[in-house]
Amino acid sequence: MKKTVFTLCILSFAFSIAAQVHPVKQKPVRDTVELKSYATRYDPRKALMYAAILPGLGQVYNKKYWKLPLVYGGFIGFGYGINFYQKAYTKYKSELFYILETGASKSASGYTEGQLRLGVDRARRERDFMIILMAGMYLLQMVDAHVDAHLKEFDLNPNLHVRLQPIMETDMLTGRSTGFSIKFRF
Repeated sequence: MKKTVFTLCILSFAFSIAAQVHPVKQKPVRDTVELKSYATRYDPRKALMYAAILPGLGQVYNKKYWKLPLVYGGFIGFGYGINFYQKAYTKYKSELFYILETGASKSASGYTEGQLRLGVDRARRERDFMIILMAGMYLLQMVDAHVDAHLKEFDLNPNLHVRLQPIMETDMLTGRSTGFSIKFRF
């Protein structure tokens, strides 16, 4: 009897018995829609390249149109400074050459040789400084476009709070003290 039950158990495990017929397997249908992330829509390299080609174009690519007047205002201001000091440099230089060639004691505008040399040096230094500032402005707008494209995907925690509270405390050593406390809550 034990041998028969054992044989039936072995045979029942050897053959598979299907109680229901399985339909043809299909891939499951997903109800989710894939969305483009900000990282693919705002490429930092592309924003940097656009800003390098034409100043302000990286800000337009990042859709920060309000930065355009700042970028072009800076370039116009530094360009005006360069032009102003270049005119002063050429004026003082021509008057200095006039004094050196003719041997006069003063120029037509009433400056001496020493004053004109000082004016030429100052105007050249200020003009060169304005050129350096304009180059810095160019690099700054490129960095701004690059960083802004990176921060497009940054998620700000809505529970972040910063509060400034007045405090008044009494200490045994120092006595009463008042001030302000900055408290961060995450």
